[in-house]
Amino acid sequence: MGISRILGCLLGCHILFIPFSLPVNALTAYDSAANLSSSWINNGSRDICVGSEDNSTLRPIFLGQGINASFACGFYCNYNCEGYLFAILIFPPPGKYNYLRVRDPKVVWSANQNFLVRDDATLQLTQDGDLILRDANGTFVWSSNTSGKSVVGLNLTEIGNLVLFDSNNASVWQSFDHPTDSLVPGQILVFGQKLTASASNKDWSQGLISFFITNYSVVALIGSHNYFCHSHGYHNGTESRYVIFRKEGLLFPSAQPVFSFPGPFSAQYMKLEPKGYLTFYGFFNDIWKVLFNPLLGDFNCAYPMICGKYGVCSEQQCFCPGPTAGETRYFTPVNDEEPDLGCKEITPLSCNASHYQSLLMLRSTVSALILPYKFEIFNKTESDIESCKQACLSNCSCKAAVFWSSYGACYLLSEIFSLMKDAHLPGLTTFIKVQNISNPGNPPSSSNPEGPQSSSSPETIISQLLSPFGAFVGLVFIVIMIGRYLILKGKDVKEDGEDKDLLQVPGMPTRFSHKILIVATENFSRELGKGGFGSVFEGILTDGTKVAVKCINGLSQTKDYFLAEVETIGGIHHLNLVRLVGYCANKSNRCLVYEYMFNGSLDKWIFHRNKELALDWQTRRKIILDIAKGLSYLHEECRQKIIHLDIKPQNILLDESFNAKVSDFGLSKLMDRDQSQVVTTLRGTPGYMAPEWLISAITEKVDVYSFGIVTLEILCGRRNLDHSQPEEDTYLLSLFKRKAEEDQMLDLVDKYSEDMQLHGEEAVELMRLAAWCLQNDNGRRPSMSMVIKVLEGVIDVEDNLDYKFFNSSGLGATEAVHRREINVGFASPVLPSILSGPR
Repeated sequence: MGISRILGCLLGCHILFIPFSLPVNALTAYDSAANLSSSWINNGSRDICVGSEDNSTLRPIFLGQGINASFACGFYCNYNCEGYLFAILIFPPPGKYNYLRVRDPKVVWSANQNFLVRDDATLQLTQDGDLILRDANGTFVWSSNTSGKSVVGLNLTEIGNLVLFDSNNASVWQSFDHPTDSLVPGQILVFGQKLTASASNKDWSQGLISFFITNYSVVALIGSHNYFCHSHGYHNGTESRYVIFRKEGLLFPSAQPVFSFPGPFSAQYMKLEPKGYLTFYGFFNDIWKVLFNPLLGDFNCAYPMICGKYGVCSEQQCFCPGPTAGETRYFTPVNDEEPDLGCKEITPLSCNASHYQSLLMLRSTVSALILPYKFEIFNKTESDIESCKQACLSNCSCKAAVFWSSYGACYLLSEIFSLMKDAHLPGLTTFIKVQNISNPGNPPSSSNPEGPQSSSSPETIISQLLSPFGAFVGLVFIVIMIGRYLILKGKDVKEDGEDKDLLQVPGMPTRFSHKILIVATENFSRELGKGGFGSVFEGILTDGTKVAVKCINGLSQTKDYFLAEVETIGGIHHLNLVRLVGYCANKSNRCLVYEYMFNGSLDKWIFHRNKELALDWQTRRKIILDIAKGLSYLHEECRQKIIHLDIKPQNILLDESFNAKVSDFGLSKLMDRDQSQVVTTLRGTPGYMAPEWLISAITEKVDVYSFGIVTLEILCGRRNLDHSQPEEDTYLLSLFKRKAEEDQMLDLVDKYSEDMQLHGEEAVELMRLAAWCLQNDNGRRPSMSMVIKVLEGVIDVEDNLDYKFFNSSGLGATEAVHRREINVGFASPVLPSILSGPR
């Protein structure tokens, strides 16, 4: 494909070094806007060779000229043109002869970075206002999802924003609201949006690194790990909700710079790079120049992907973890000519061959993620070096162990990014788990210049004589191992034995002995609450930290829930998720140790009728926003999507300032990013369960539905099922539907709070948001990041909502299970949540 085009580019770019140029008045040949029912085909009729180094080709749909930069929108490919992006690109404005030079354009937005299209792909602006990208075979790739939203046209603005607009020229959809890895001058990064770096410079698909803002900081992450945070605090008593990129730098609303640089350039953009840089570029003297890398500076070994996975960074050089003299080589470069792409295992790790695994020691070496934050902030266990190594070897998920001899601290890594080696890191040693070949005595054969050995050679004769003896030794070894296994198995069934599945969870919080928790809770004497699976007790650790200890007991199923809770919440960190301090895992004693939440669970604050304890409007609104932020993090910012599956007021905890945190992950489900839905056994709490539980597989939108129910309960100050109400008002959703139809939703606002009554109209607006979350069609429900935007006033609630809600409160559990059995093929009883989080 495209050989003639590549040859043309080689001739036009490499040999003649003439970039594509055209007079500005020739721009009329290229549109900057389009009407409905327009379509474009990705073919070679408008090829422009635009790169002299990577054979890149642009097929423009729109070309536009701004004051400081020009932009193109169309199909773009580079290198071997094996796939095309539908993208927006930036390049310099016209030169001194008023010619537009489309040279070395840079992608600043794309729609399909995870799914490139081929020749003859189509882009269509439909009659009903949806912008749709399809591959050559008709496969759906991407859409603006604006069908039926009064779109009348499409426009590429002079600042590089692709806009679908209505008859009032108001934006219905714009590319600026969906940033990829770059910003251009004039573009805003709003709280709730993020930049996501590509996997590499040659792979446009989304990688692990992201950059976003919080109320107080700008943050860079790899996966869920923070590697850069710049705090700015408050400005003029208000929180910063966005940053804006201008010619002088990246600024907060107060005009205080986050990052600034001197001197204007004709064209600028900023990009989050695959290595972790946040690079600012300017066009100067006919080339793109790096203005600066503000996060950690140029080629800093602390960047998490500076040398790729498993790559070791030292003195601005990248190399693979190498063996010392006489040791086996376990890693090889991904690309010998580009050592910064990282390393790959020669023999991949296999849990089924864990007895052939060992540890490769790297002195004065540490994960690039740990050093910048001085190691203490990472969850670690006190240990000696041998125990640390054994903990990694005995856990399949562990990829490496880091031991800090100065503190006797051990940290287990479940994923390895770049490593940094520095003589100034004494006492830090990394042990990488490696896989030996299954039979160390028979390494893979290599070429032998002397040819194959004769079957009568001395070596062959000795091998034949020793074979029976070797077989006998092997048999004895197998018998011994079986006996040892049976002995250990016998010990394992003792009532107070260690839970083997939880000997060490990589990267997880501290593991406490049961004796320590007995002391901390004064023999479990200060009970905070009780539920179906156990009780929660107040405790104080030896360092004075106040904690809540949840002890789980009673049913054999609790082990699965316990594992789910530890492995889910133990590896993630967010302001609006309850923090797991540690755990205890004995056969008869399974306990979870949480941060102490002074004000307990939300239900006790919204389901009473005491006016003196009623929460005011601002507190309730803040709680709703906090819940949304916690769920958005679970759904959109973790390496795998985490579906909570049991959102309800009892699982929302409040600290001393009434900041809300989501708790209780015992029913949660992990979902890979490339999965659109997942089938699982019925679980959750009736009244909070979405209708798709009964008829289909589920997505993260089941949490959005539960969030809608909780939001209604917070605003109305009553349970979704309340038998103390008149019969016709027993079910909150039925009442909500009736009041919405009668345009009397104001009647639903909590009557036991005078402040809520004063803010009744605002409460009704949030009820409409709840209604959006409760749509029976999960495709019509918003994502949690969209919910946040509504709460922050960035977007409005969708119109034409359906108030004919599904009512899971009125559906019997038996009927629910029966329906699920018919439609999905298996059933499971509705299980209660593991005891609501610590109170």
